[in-house]
Amino acid sequence: MSEPPISGVETVERTVSPGRDGERPSTPSEEKETDLPSAQRVVPLRHPWRWIATVVVAVVVAQIVHGLVTNPFYQWDRFHYWFLRPVILDGLLITLKVAAWSAVFGLLGGVLLALARLSRSPVLRAVSWVYVWLFRSVPLIVVLLFLYNFSALYRTFSLGVPFGPGFVSFSESTVATDVVVAVVGLSLNEAAYAAEVVRAGLLSVDQGQHEAASALGLPKSYQFTRIVFPQALRAIVPSYVNQLIGLIKSTSLVFYVSLLDLFGQVQSMGSTYPGDVVPLLLVATVWYVILTSVVSVIQFYVERYYSRGALRTVPPTPLQRLRAGFRTLRVRRRIGAAL
Repeated sequence: MSEPPISGVETVERTVSPGRDGERPSTPSEEKETDLPSAQRVVPLRHPWRWIATVVVAVVVAQIVHGLVTNPFYQWDRFHYWFLRPVILDGLLITLKVAAWSAVFGLLGGVLLALARLSRSPVLRAVSWVYVWLFRSVPLIVVLLFLYNFSALYRTFSLGVPFGPGFVSFSESTVATDVVVAVVGLSLNEAAYAAEVVRAGLLSVDQGQHEAASALGLPKSYQFTRIVFPQALRAIVPSYVNQLIGLIKSTSLVFYVSLLDLFGQVQSMGSTYPGDVVPLLLVATVWYVILTSVVSVIQFYVERYYSRGALRTVPPTPLQRLRAGFRTLRVRRRIGAAL
């Protein structure tokens, strides 16, 4: 009695006669494989909308560049005349000086405020919170104008015993020069924002790092400087560089406290030469773009340095990306020539 066939399986029997010279005949699957070409062309995936968007953006950019170059209203000849004039470079030097000192003092103040905000002392936490709340609520121009007229409130300062006699006294006008007023005002304002950036970076460090450092018996100062703060810099650097770029642009407000920085010199020359207002504004714009671009380049390499322990491979530099692009282009040309 024959067994029933297994359900779902079709049994096919095929009688094959032996080939000539005793060779094994080819099966249907082998015949299909021999019919296929030895080399098939790989058709890449098409992205029509990407190409359409690229063409539209390229056309818009080309129109903008063409308008900037051909429009006589911009007076590019006067732009070249003013761009490297000594009066503009003097204002640029003051901008760099004020921005550099304000960035240093603002970061130091932000670190101290962040540590006070994270301390166990309720007084330090309250004072830090009030400081950050106050200076983030008051506009920067108000702070600068208030410091510029500070001599109306306190004409003299003295150093001595608190609530007691003073040993050394000096006039406010001899110390609070225009540069000092600008640096102090920008630093006070910058410290309030830097404090929140630093505090967020410190909180981003995993709690296990603190516990491991404490288990090793390391001093608190060593834990902060060698373990916690270097890891927090990965989160601090991008946000603080963003603040630094805003600080560079905020230096244009020191013109209102009689300090002729880059924007102040442009405003002064614009009032003296009314016909050159537009090229002078373009000069200020290009210099601010150059300064912020330099800061952005520094930010890239600083982030790349501090990401060495967090990523398997550090991000490539623009030069490395350019080399990789040329290498990929050469490989594609060779493949295209071979096909």
